[in-house]
Amino acid sequence: MTTIWIKHPKAIFSANQADASGGLVITDGIITELLASGQSPATQVDETFDASEHVVLPGLVNTHHHFYQTLTRACPPAMNKRLFPWLQTLYPIWAGLTSQQHALATELAMVELLLSGCTTVADHHYLFPAGLENAIDVQAETALRLGMRATLTRGSMSLSVDDGGLPPRSVVQTETEILADSERLINTWHRQDEKGLLEVALAPCSPFSVTQDIMQASAELAERYQVSLHTHLAETEDENNFCLKMFGQRPLDYLDTVGWLHDRTWLAHGIHFNDEEVQRLGEAGTAICHCPSSNMVLASGICRVKELREAGCPVGLGVDGSASNDHSNLMQEIRQALLIQRLRYQADEFTHLDALTLATKGSAQVLRRDDIGELAVGKKADIAFFKLDEPRFSGAHDPLGALVLCGASRADAVMIHGEWKVRNKEWLGGDLQALMARHTAAARVLFSA
Repeated sequence: MTTIWIKHPKAIFSANQADASGGLVITDGIITELLASGQSPATQVDETFDASEHVVLPGLVNTHHHFYQTLTRACPPAMNKRLFPWLQTLYPIWAGLTSQQHALATELAMVELLLSGCTTVADHHYLFPAGLENAIDVQAETALRLGMRATLTRGSMSLSVDDGGLPPRSVVQTETEILADSERLINTWHRQDEKGLLEVALAPCSPFSVTQDIMQASAELAERYQVSLHTHLAETEDENNFCLKMFGQRPLDYLDTVGWLHDRTWLAHGIHFNDEEVQRLGEAGTAICHCPSSNMVLASGICRVKELREAGCPVGLGVDGSASNDHSNLMQEIRQALLIQRLRYQADEFTHLDALTLATKGSAQVLRRDDIGELAVGKKADIAFFKLDEPRFSGAHDPLGALVLCGASRADAVMIHGEWKVRNKEWLGGDLQALMARHTAAARVLFSA
């Protein structure tokens, strides 16, 4: 066992109002003590980390992403389009995705998130063209190699354009293929590793890309194994209109019909809910992932975060796909969340602390993980450290306020399960420049295919 004292932080955000101004103690990857100012560890420590220049946060938790989309950032044919035409432009490009390209996209996205202070990721991969049937296995192997915590959602598309959906036939699968692989992935990867790094969830893509049958069958399979469900919902008014035309129901009514309106479901975006639907979501305990940058890029709208939280919904934060953001930086997303919510609410109704909570404890609740998202005794030692040593912070008086308002971007240090993954703003797990070169080359090949 190794015991580490994170000593005398400049400031600390525990996400639970606990006093840890004297730091915290980590033993074998778990937080074992929170120290008030002036206190020293009760046990002998093997390592001391001087945090006097650091703002310390729980490791950030990203609850919605599409890693493969890092290969199509700022893609000219798709720029300045609404969601449906944006998707229809990109689907033919994504249909050429190979296993090697997917592996590079996954690693680059995870490392980019890690450098921003993110320690837990949830990726929604729903694209399985021929040759990429092992897409989730690729992601699981990458996460374990990097030592990064991940909820990998087995996405699916079964409703092609020929059947009234949006995706081309080349990227959809049959219900039999989807369910067989979903069950295999749960048995192979879900909570199988010693450090609790990997979980699996089931994630039919959206109402406009899957059938009602696969939604219902996924709900039944998820209930049998007690895993979570995830999908896009109520992202745009176009989606609302699609559901009314296709199913004769608004998206939330459709969700209820197929057995998804409960506390094991979390929804990406969740923008276009009316007052009655917000209350139903809260009563069900259904969670929402707020994706501010993506919602702004695609002009989708503004999530009703305050009302959803007050109704009883867990609400977290996600960067969403790197073709609609177009970055994978969760620390920057916290600032975006604050700013876009200020367009809906008054300045004192959604604060910088609310924004930080979304990306930590809120996101952990969305993923139904009670072992992360806070700095507390018994929680896993997933921690992000930021320095206020850039020009943007000069003159700042409140350290936590400065992180959000002045726009912190890159963590100085990050640990996962008590193991250092970033030090001095550098990734310790490999050669970042070499990874970027391979990733850039793969992006060019995919785009030109």
